Amino acid sequence: MSISINGSVMEGGGQILRNSVALSSLLGKPISIHNIRNGRKPPGLKNQHRTGLELAAEIASAQLTGAKNGSTKIEFTPGTLKIPGDFIADSVTAGSVTLLLQIALPLLLFTSQPSATSSRLTLKGGTNATQAPQIDYTENIFLPFVRQFFGIRAKLQLNRRGYYPKGGGEVLVSVAPLTQPLKSFSLLERGNVRCIKGIAHFAKLPAHIGPSMVQGATKVLSAQFAGMSNNAVPIHIESRRERNELSAGAGSGVVLWAELEGGGIIGGSAVGTKGIDAHLLGETAAQDLIRGLDAGGCVDEWLEDQIIILMALADGESSVLCGKGELQLHTRTAIWVAEQLSDAKFHTEQLESGHTVIRCKGIGYGPEYI
Repeated sequence: MSISINGSVMEGGGQILRNSVALSSLLGKPISIHNIRNGRKPPGLKNQHRTGLELAAEIASAQLTGAKNGSTKIEFTPGTLKIPGDFIADSVTAGSVTLLLQIALPLLLFTSQPSATSSRLTLKGGTNATQAPQIDYTENIFLPFVRQFFGIRAKLQLNRRGYYPKGGGEVLVSVAPLTQPLKSFSLLERGNVRCIKGIAHFAKLPAHIGPSMVQGATKVLSAQFAGMSNNAVPIHIESRRERNELSAGAGSGVVLWAELEGGGIIGGSAVGTKGIDAHLLGETAAQDLIRGLDAGGCVDEWLEDQIIILMALADGESSVLCGKGELQLHTRTAIWVAEQLSDAKFHTEQLESGHTVIRCKGIGYGPEYI
């Protein structure tokens, strides 16, 4: 009998699909998801959601029904994980490759074969869009974090950028399988900002665009840290112009990150759109980073929700200091899904400072589950 998941609860977006199908595949639990993206206009599956479901079904040898564009209900019955393997997913549109990675990565982490090689994942579509993490965020913030705190060994290679609306990007991800459960971790001490790094990327646009984005971001960040009594925070933002053959269309964007003394990392970003000045785009990304830093947590809100599924799978209790105020809805949604499908136990604690701590007793998922 399958577990019924209401796709319209809480955030009611694609995250419910991604996390539900990933946990279903790992735990061997058939699921049915209804009211998919019920509050969105239009509701139901879009191309990138369908592509992600088909990718998960291939990796997990699953029976998938109802996965058509516009569908508001799917059924997913997992089989045997085919790890290691080589997999390709193409959203065809500018659908985000980083969201495809979110559904696939947990499935590629474990194998019962002690000498298995890495799995290879070729993802095609949009690499830099507004409604998903930019690929530079995934490469420089998410993957280094999960490598350090969970022991995940994954590498990302950007072969071609795919800007909205044309898409056409390509990313190669290799994931080394683990022979033991994910590590639990405790990240409760923030510390000072050690340094700020970033990438201002652009393609098929005038040469001044990159330096102008860098100048805009640096101006805002330098002003923010100018009053520090100790040594100034080092700021290094790279201007990266992609060769024309390495981008399907014209576009630009900025991704920034602040590395913290306690091991945490905070990101900020902005994506270029027609008519927006490059200098202003850099300023916007810097302001986004400052908002994340001002929240006072060890992770930003986007990293926060992406690690929930990994905390649920890890062995032992994990804890992380998040920003002030109530957890973001997408984080609470990720916790809800994890508790619907696994025995992981989450607890959130509001500190006197206003910060929230997420604690999770993970299930210690490992090769013995496969």
